[in-house]
Amino acid sequence: MHHPNVLFDLDGTLTDPREGITRSIQFALSQLGIDEPDLTRLEHFIGPPLLQAFMQFYGFDEAKAWEAVNFYRERFKVTGLYENRVFEGVMPLLETLGNQGRQLYIATSKPWIFAREIARHFDFARHFKVIYGSELDGTRTNKVELIAHLLAEEGLDPANTLMIGDRKHDLIGARSNGLDAAAVGYGFGSREELVAESPAYHFQTVDELHQAFLRT
Repeated sequence: MHHPNVLFDLDGTLTDPREGITRSIQFALSQLGIDEPDLTRLEHFIGPPLLQAFMQFYGFDEAKAWEAVNFYRERFKVTGLYENRVFEGVMPLLETLGNQGRQLYIATSKPWIFAREIARHFDFARHFKVIYGSELDGTRTNKVELIAHLLAEEGLDPANTLMIGDRKHDLIGARSNGLDAAAVGYGFGSREELVAESPAYHFQTVDELHQAFLRT
């Protein structure tokens, strides 16, 4: 993988946010009178834009979905943000890429204000030139739009840029913008979901991803 520019998804690619996201979804639903005691049933919220996820999974109209998003943020910005962990092997991977002289960016549908605080708190912000995310009003939650915005802002050549992510949204966003994509199987997307998007690369573990960069 020769690409001098590398874009990383955040949730499910750099960190495992399972606890913070699912507990914050659980809180939001409870505020709307919906009891969901099984957190594993809420893991499909990890990755997609939240507004659309509430509409898809619970049949909310847009107004109710925004209400749910706001309840979610109420807990997430105080507590859920920090109920997170960096995947084992990610820090050495980022060190390697930096030493190879590559420019690293984060491209997440999570609001940038949360993404930057997570990167600061867990001490990996220093590896990234810029952390791109959505706006709190929902602008650029779509990965196609987010990656297009990042490329334009940074003046990056798609042919020299790689997108790494664990959900189909990352792979679709990359393909729509002319980027190669690397799917990772240790996050929250199923193998079927990822294979269906025909990524240029597919790695099951952080170590496999790391080794691929060491070979280039």
